[in-house]
Amino acid sequence: MSDATVAKKPRETDDVPVPPTLRKSLKNRHIQLIALGGAIGTGLFYGSSESIQLAGPAILLAYLIGGLAIFLIVRALSEMAVEDPKAGAFSYYATQYWSKRAGFISGWNYWFNYVLVAMVELAVVGSFVNYWFPNIPKWVSAAVFLVAIAALNLMGVNKFGEFEFWFAIIKIVAVLAMIFGGLYVIITNVPTASGIRASFANWFTVDGGFLPHGLMSRNADGTWTGLLMALVVVMFSFGGTELIGITAGETENPRTTIPKATNGIIWRILVFYICALGVIMAVVPWSTIDGNSSPFVQIFDSVGVHAAAGILNFVCLTAVMSVYNSGLYANSRMLYSLAKQGNAPAYLGRLNKRGVPVGGVITSAIIIAIAVVVVFVWPDFAFNYLMSIATIAAAINWIMIMITEIKFRRVVAAGDGPNDLKGLKGQEALDKLTFKLPFAKVTPYVVIAFMLLVVVLMCFSASYRIAVVAGVIWLAVLFAAYRITQKRA
Repeated sequence: MSDATVAKKPRETDDVPVPPTLRKSLKNRHIQLIALGGAIGTGLFYGSSESIQLAGPAILLAYLIGGLAIFLIVRALSEMAVEDPKAGAFSYYATQYWSKRAGFISGWNYWFNYVLVAMVELAVVGSFVNYWFPNIPKWVSAAVFLVAIAALNLMGVNKFGEFEFWFAIIKIVAVLAMIFGGLYVIITNVPTASGIRASFANWFTVDGGFLPHGLMSRNADGTWTGLLMALVVVMFSFGGTELIGITAGETENPRTTIPKATNGIIWRILVFYICALGVIMAVVPWSTIDGNSSPFVQIFDSVGVHAAAGILNFVCLTAVMSVYNSGLYANSRMLYSLAKQGNAPAYLGRLNKRGVPVGGVITSAIIIAIAVVVVFVWPDFAFNYLMSIATIAAAINWIMIMITEIKFRRVVAAGDGPNDLKGLKGQEALDKLTFKLPFAKVTPYVVIAFMLLVVVLMCFSASYRIAVVAGVIWLAVLFAAYRITQKRA
């Protein structure tokens, strides 16, 4: 099916030119792999070391709890996306069902969050390239990837979807190889470097057992550890899964594709996080996973497969490219949506003949390039302060999605729902929702309370405490920016 037929535009005449529209070119396989790829990144390959040190084998419970929370957040977003698929997703819904100010804050918060995430990914891409080519300056690698991914996004949404599909395939194959490799070591009793026999019993018998630090405990140096503290690291490793909602406006059949991708999230978390880390801690004693190298490398090194570092370096390079590719896509669509709401300059809402918001792509790429320069010139400022905003921005975004879902259901029940729901009222209207959030009367409040708990727990960690302070300042900046733009309008 071609882009032209999918878009279903009215026929153009000599007198009435047809304006370009977003193309519904993302197929089911694209959405499925985009959803999966969003949950697998360098946070799993490298960042899991930090969470394992905080909670030991109990990290499996943390990923299960955090995974359930993120699943419900995406379910809430998907409930709205299925009924009213739009580019910009939660920013559009916040504007439509909450207020214009909420849409402004939600949209610009998400856009800036992904600018900062992309900034970090591009800043470290040179390290992965230098593994094979140590003489290439890191800024050259960052510049090449920035231009290449920006050019890819300008080619059309179907090209974006195709590249994300293959980026995700590479990550999936890497994780599955690790899982099956680890299971082989456990089943065949291959000797490991630690001298401890590989076994799932190691979860309960090695260095304090399954819950070595309890729910929460304080070390001699004043740092806090335990299952609850690990939830902070775990939650932010799931950043990117909400990309499903962004793609809804350019998906061929959102009523079937979005629910399939969303429902698959919980199983992907079980397989790619819980199974992977469970196998790792069965082969490599959890207390020896110190963060000096990836636990994925350690599991192969422990049985003498030393090529794993090079393979993982390639996988992480593709993961970085995937994050930037997704970030640029999401940001361009978010700017497009903000422009259509009147919350951003009008040029960001214009599309080229391929249905791409060129202004959004180029503007985001330029801002990200400036941010990467900041990283190289002032690395401490970038990583300490800017990344703190990125960390808390994710929490703000998820809380706003749940509040918006509450508002959405109230609007639907009042008879002002979108499309086929319009005119229906009360429970009759809510029963007509195609993809309902489970236990919707209480779920949003439970998830919001959980996210607020995560924010409180951040205050106990020196590395995350600054994010909470930055979050308060950041929200004040967004509120002030909205007031200024409204006065000028």
